[in-house]
Amino acid sequence: PDALRRPVERLTANMTICPPALSQYAAIAAFSDAARAELDQHVTHYARNRQIMLDGLTSLGVTEMAPPDGAFYVYADIGHLTDDSITWCSEVLAETGVAIAPGADFDAVSGGRTARFSFAGAPADIEAAIERLRPVFARRRQSSASS
Repeated sequence: PDALRRPVERLTANMTICPPALSQYAAIAAFSDAARAELDQHVTHYARNRQIMLDGLTSLGVTEMAPPDGAFYVYADIGHLTDDSITWCSEVLAETGVAIAPGADFDAVSGGRTARFSFAGAPADIEAAIERLRPVFARRRQSSASS
């Protein structure tokens, strides 16, 4: 409504001109000793997950990967399995229930030969996903080797 336009504009300006006071207090609290200990636990959790994913992918024959230093993803070369990551990831999802992001979503030139694997979940879920992927990767490697 027109009568509320100016009050909402003022409220929005106060929230976007600088960080709101609430956010500033939250940032200060985030650097407390207790919060830092919780953050360290998350870092340890993701480091463990990253290692599980790297070891699992290596055991599946995926050895070419971008260093997973930034987030909780491994961006990997799956060119030995496919050159159509969109179709391949769809087939893997249908067969195993494991969702893998096709590299074509991130790279229009070489993305057909790459995929992004997330290690954001629980360690047991990542391990289970690797095991469900194992027969699919083995079959694809065998069919590629015999071609």
